[in-house]
Amino acid sequence: MDTKFIGKKSAAAGGWGALKSCGKQLLQSGMPISGARTMLKANQPDGFDCPGCAWGDPEHGSSFEFCENGVKAVAWEATEKRATPAFFAEKTVSQLRQLTDYELELNGRLTHPMRYDAASDRYLPVAWKDAFAEIGSILTGLDNPNRAEFYTSGRASNEAAFLYQLFVRVYGTNNFPDCSNMCHEASGIAMRQAVGVGKGTVLLEDFEEADAIFVIGQNPGTNHPRMLGDLRRAAIRGARVVVFNPIRERGLERFSDPQDKIEMLKGGSTDIASLYLQPQLGGDMAAVRGMAKAVLAAENAAVSAGLPSVLDHAFLAEHCAGFAEYRAPVEATSWADIEDQSGLSRQEIERAADVYIDAERVICTWAMGVTQHLHSVATIREIANFMFLRGNIGRPGAGLCPVRGHSNVQGDRTVGINEKPSDDLLDALEKHFRFTVPREHGHNVLAAIGAMLDGSAEAFIGLGGNFARATPDSALVEKALRRLKLTVHIATKPNHSHLMPGETAFILPCLGRTEMDLNTAGNSQLVSVEDSMSMVHGSAGINRPASPLLLSEVAIIAGIAQATVGSDVVGWAELADDHDRIRDHIEATIPGFENYNARLRKPRGFHLRNTAAHREWDTPAGKASFSCEALPDETVHQRARKGEGRFALQTFRSHDQYNTTVYGLDDRYRGVYGERQVIFIHPADLKAMNAEAGDRVDVVGEHDDGIERIAENFRFVPHDIPRGSIAGYYPELNVLVPLGSAGRESDTPTSKSIMVSFRRRQAA
Repeated sequence: MDTKFIGKKSAAAGGWGALKSCGKQLLQSGMPISGARTMLKANQPDGFDCPGCAWGDPEHGSSFEFCENGVKAVAWEATEKRATPAFFAEKTVSQLRQLTDYELELNGRLTHPMRYDAASDRYLPVAWKDAFAEIGSILTGLDNPNRAEFYTSGRASNEAAFLYQLFVRVYGTNNFPDCSNMCHEASGIAMRQAVGVGKGTVLLEDFEEADAIFVIGQNPGTNHPRMLGDLRRAAIRGARVVVFNPIRERGLERFSDPQDKIEMLKGGSTDIASLYLQPQLGGDMAAVRGMAKAVLAAENAAVSAGLPSVLDHAFLAEHCAGFAEYRAPVEATSWADIEDQSGLSRQEIERAADVYIDAERVICTWAMGVTQHLHSVATIREIANFMFLRGNIGRPGAGLCPVRGHSNVQGDRTVGINEKPSDDLLDALEKHFRFTVPREHGHNVLAAIGAMLDGSAEAFIGLGGNFARATPDSALVEKALRRLKLTVHIATKPNHSHLMPGETAFILPCLGRTEMDLNTAGNSQLVSVEDSMSMVHGSAGINRPASPLLLSEVAIIAGIAQATVGSDVVGWAELADDHDRIRDHIEATIPGFENYNARLRKPRGFHLRNTAAHREWDTPAGKASFSCEALPDETVHQRARKGEGRFALQTFRSHDQYNTTVYGLDDRYRGVYGERQVIFIHPADLKAMNAEAGDRVDVVGEHDDGIERIAENFRFVPHDIPRGSIAGYYPELNVLVPLGSAGRESDTPTSKSIMVSFRRRQAA
């Protein structure tokens, strides 16, 4: 059996392996010297915001922070390779579709606006003015603005996102499917219900004061490596780090900081997790409920013994609503149910609860391992409940911390990318710009796909991203895109979404985050982003554009808007030429942006005030609100074990990947090299199937909607994961994620809760 693709795992995250990987990426870009020079300006006051993750920057400033993913993102963008019109002339779209994601994007930066020619099945160059005119003509020709879908990727700046939502609302719709719908939608909904604001309540400085940090459903080593530096520093000073993750992830076990010269020279590393628990897929809510049950039991014991209280009764009385209603069902939940659903023992859960009880200040962080389940909103409400018990919100070193993915996914929402806008936002836009705004709620991602499939949507514009590969049910999404009258993709590199053209289709190349955006006067334009800690800071590219024909995202939006709705309401060209004017409009319509232009130009920018962090609760009760929701009747792993040969699958990233962008084919933290079509599985599950490492299988979806979903030719990799649970990479496995399976309230695809079985393949 061929198992050459399975190799040695890194002993620790970071370290020399990270430096070697960075060197490899810079060499592959063809610009190793200038790429390294560019990296020195990443996340610096006079440089650009890293186009990778949304991990926060400290308010007090810092020196250069090394980040492997940041190097990969910059090298990927600053490559010398170019996808010119000659590239598109060499192959038809049908031929390009046979390339993998990695092979396609490896061709480099787009250089010319392109229009699809159906007769030749190729993209041909088009002038910007002609592209804008034809797009505008098709959009204005639709019989209803709601027949168009306007997607946003989290890489878009605040300025681009604000201009985009303004254009679309002047056009007449709130159809804003965006990447938030597929990741942290549940976090925003649950936190608004619990504490009145849908953002994290901590600053990066709080990690310097926390006594304990709970990390749930999150893999910082791959997804936001700079977080490992903060966890490492916390661990060194004695803070306890408790991890809940079904899979043993190297970055949560040990980290070797490439910026620590002594640690690097000695080949050492720092232990991160002081307690690492592996719940079953979907078992996090039960695990947190178990910890709460243990805390309440400790409170009862303390009261009986005349000892100091475990609970923060002053906080509960002054700031919370619904505690009594919550306490009763928690105490009534049996340990048998908690153990069965979580996949953890009572002893393991009580050990975690003891860490919580012993800590004066606690931070709880989570990511998509929590948010992509049917019951994700309820799980995050349970996390908030747990944190309320000891008053761990609204004081230094404590709080709730959802860790977002893409670099400005939080900022895009702040400035108006929302299919369900608040009346306050719409009222402000209407008053300031003096037009009648659309009030009807629009489409999120799943609703947009549904509208494209049933024919009620006829046009799609994508502001960044790779919609077809990021979304669930890949085959259905391809069908949906290709039946449209118009598809437009604003992008830096070719990707698979571009190869699913509608009747009329355009690829519009834009500047990257690292490139200078010069206005007509020759002055460099500044944009801004918001990180996971609500810090807003400026970003100005330093590199020459990859092509003289590239336009900024702002300029492209302005060009489409001018051709579609004219300039009676908004002077689009003037805004595109002066981003300060866009920020003036944001200041006038979005709370928290007072004196925007001046504050943005200060080192490290400014913080958007978070009411919950100040114990001000914008909830119906006027207080932090407990949720009394029962545990799910059944989670995916409980359903899977009822059927013969069924497993609970989650999708995740490899270490050489960010979102749908694949930088390389290695995953050294998990010991997989040169291969992406793999399934991570417990060795005992392999043995029970009479299978071995490297065996080839088709992975078959088991959703009960009558649609056949098969991911073909995957190979087994033994891994430390709970029995009955398996994992593999997206976007390759997105074909198995059912469009009809979405989180309750969040409508997020359940990419961590997929029921599958295997079909053995014959050896080649």
